Amino acid sequence: MTTVPPTEAPALHTPLHALHLELGARMVRFAGYAMPVQYPAGLLAEHKHTREKVSLFDVSHMGQISVSGPSAAAALEQVLPIDVMDLGLHRQRYALLLAEDGGILDDLMVINRGQDYLLIVNAARKHEDLAWLQTHIGHECQVQPLPEMALLALQGPQAAAVLQRPVPATGPLLFMQGTPFDFKDARGYITRSGYTGEDGFEISIPASHADALARWLLKQPGVLPAGLGARNSLRLEAGLCLYGTDMDQRTTPTQAALNWSIPKVRRTGGQRAGGFIGADVVLPQIEGQAPVAGVRVGLHAMERIPVRDGSPLHRPGGMAVGQVTSGLLSPSTDRPIAMGYVPPDCAAHGTRLDALVRGKPVPMEVIPLPFIGTRYRKS
Repeated sequence: MTTVPPTEAPALHTPLHALHLELGARMVRFAGYAMPVQYPAGLLAEHKHTREKVSLFDVSHMGQISVSGPSAAAALEQVLPIDVMDLGLHRQRYALLLAEDGGILDDLMVINRGQDYLLIVNAARKHEDLAWLQTHIGHECQVQPLPEMALLALQGPQAAAVLQRPVPATGPLLFMQGTPFDFKDARGYITRSGYTGEDGFEISIPASHADALARWLLKQPGVLPAGLGARNSLRLEAGLCLYGTDMDQRTTPTQAALNWSIPKVRRTGGQRAGGFIGADVVLPQIEGQAPVAGVRVGLHAMERIPVRDGSPLHRPGGMAVGQVTSGLLSPSTDRPIAMGYVPPDCAAHGTRLDALVRGKPVPMEVIPLPFIGTRYRKS
């Protein structure tokens, strides 16, 4: 996230841009958009408020793509290593879009809305994802971008109580379930999901109504705005990857510790094994038949010294073995946490490593992910 250089094209605006300025947000350029990184209360306050109450995030920079037609499910299984055929109505799944060599092109959400499958993709990849889908399955189904739709995220333990007032149908929803809803004269769609580790909802709504909905939500008791800074610290505590930082086309699902996202039905021996782009590389890695150079692990520092993205990781007193991809001082635990890539023989829990911070070693320990237990409503 950087400020906009004077020679760069003007940043795009989300439908809530005026509201962000009105609320005093500090704006930064992210994925081509002017986005709020924090509000006057500050990142730490926004982070803690989300953990304790409920915060509203603008994630309208992300892409929304509709895939429809009689063959849509079968077509999506050619490009996504998940079970789309048996994805129930108003159910959602996490998925990876893979290249032929098994590298991760993007991570996304897939929702079966009945009339179509809604894909929520990362902002920096939405144009590339759309082109990839249209090229590979556009001849079998309809692949359409939805630029007229905005996306809001209401996150925190009090999110359900707030959202049930205007949309009672959200009350019974469990994690990764969704429902259509009406706001004024607009039709939208809500899923019980998010990227903070907290209970919460993501709300797809026509851009023309996003400002009105956001203002209504911010008038409710306990709801405050939060920016990209808090969203980043929350997702890191939850052990969630940030595309382009913790994984990209150079990493496979096994390296990124995301094998869990590929169900048995699509693995070797499954009912619809393989058949997706990248399967020839990915499935042998999952089965342990092909080696991987490095894997993603969780780390915490043994000293109270923040370890930032890009810090080299070394064996204690020895050679370099990897690198930190995300790191910060955890607002919830008040200790430095990080994720990074190390060789498999350095990935066991309890392994000691050194991170180099300004040339000085900071002792680190490999620990299980997530750093903070998630509080999704699963039952």
